[in-house]
Amino acid sequence: MAKAKSYYFCQECGYQSSSWLGRCPECGKFGTFVEEVVKTESGKRKVESGKMQSLPKRIQDVTYSETRRIPTHCAEFDRVLGGGIVPGSLLLLGGEPGIGKSTLLLQTALSIHDRKLLYVSGEESEQQIKMRADRLESGRVTESQSGRVATQSDDSATQSLSHSATPDLYVVSETVTQRIFEHIDAVQPDLLIVDSIQTITTEDVESPAGSVSQIRQCTTEFQHYAKTTGVPVLLIGHITKDGTLAGPKVMEHIVDAVLQFEGDRNYGYRILRALKNRFGSTAEIGIFEMQGNGLREVPNPSEFLLGQRDETLSGAAVAATLEGVRPMFIEVQSLVSSAVYGTPQRNANGFDMRRLSMLLAVLEKRCGFKLGTKDVFLNIAGGIRVNDPAIDLAVACSILSSNVDIPISPRIAFAAELGLSGEVRPVSRVEQRIAEADRLGFEKIFISKYNLKEIDARRYHIEIVPVSVIEETFRALFA
Repeated sequence: MAKAKSYYFCQECGYQSSSWLGRCPECGKFGTFVEEVVKTESGKRKVESGKMQSLPKRIQDVTYSETRRIPTHCAEFDRVLGGGIVPGSLLLLGGEPGIGKSTLLLQTALSIHDRKLLYVSGEESEQQIKMRADRLESGRVTESQSGRVATQSDDSATQSLSHSATPDLYVVSETVTQRIFEHIDAVQPDLLIVDSIQTITTEDVESPAGSVSQIRQCTTEFQHYAKTTGVPVLLIGHITKDGTLAGPKVMEHIVDAVLQFEGDRNYGYRILRALKNRFGSTAEIGIFEMQGNGLREVPNPSEFLLGQRDETLSGAAVAATLEGVRPMFIEVQSLVSSAVYGTPQRNANGFDMRRLSMLLAVLEKRCGFKLGTKDVFLNIAGGIRVNDPAIDLAVACSILSSNVDIPISPRIAFAAELGLSGEVRPVSRVEQRIAEADRLGFEKIFISKYNLKEIDARRYHIEIVPVSVIEETFRALFA
């Protein structure tokens, strides 16, 4: 018999307590404890002696076979996953409402033709999923022999979807895990998609959907299913107002990979990055463009990260950054003006504010620019957020360019880090950055002179300008 017992859970971190607490001892937040009723099995389960299912083994005696990943037929998605979906893995995809999480996974499901898939939705009906699938299928394009792109008609796309395109994609609208597993037993899928984990409930917990105990229990059940059957499970999760994944932190520890789908609503571009990945790197990102008929892969990120300018204006500099093994060129825009209201403003979009304050202090101390009485606004074009320290030199040069009102040529790139004493520090994988700048047609690239020993300048057509301190860069640009 199952008996009900109530516990108090912190809605921020998932800490469990038998009594109500005003302040959570785990995360330190106040007023976050909510009472939830949990069913527990009466009696203790005993392990029969002599029937142990597993025994300790020496690590030399453990054998394994190389598992083949399931390709998603989406190069950007596979790049972030590390080459495809690992069988038996549990993946969590989070993002803001309307950013395109469901579109990404449904579009991925429509592209996998050699597997049987089950799409479980707790937010939409089967008719709504079918309407979206028809819209995504109608947006599939084929390149003609002349290189022009032609779009299929809605009728032919719908017919292709119904008969040949996705014959093994099953959809169901369900929110209870017990009934979901009944559907799984009937379909026997090779891949399971659940949209979303906040709408799923289990009969073992009496709290409402989206509560800490429900999310934790449902995630654990899907994890057990994935590990025991070898079927990968993709979960969609909501996020809170501060951008973190909703639910207990233990949910992120349960899953094998945590993917974040982000982007600016004012831009049509979306970025998929891995916050956690047990089967690949967390430094890779995938870039997509949101269109009316679905998501389009962007194999060359520099095509939208670099601003299109007919005139050369001050305050803009091009930085060579690196995401994983992929070099990207972004445009850093700055605006320096006199403080109108007495107190100078500091605002950064896509860049760390604390690092901006540090760079401003370095420029004022080492270069003699009085920026303490001026407003400084910084923006990374394209709505992307960059944490690579190699863009420090581009940020400093864009601020100086706006301050003296002298433009920097758009054919000049920067790849170096700045130290507190004003020295230009070397960065990793500088050869890849130089090679990409050469391929894109840049004329010059400023790097640290301490990177020169790593490269062979004769291999490139671009002019490499080594500098050691920020003053050298300033004299070379604005002399």
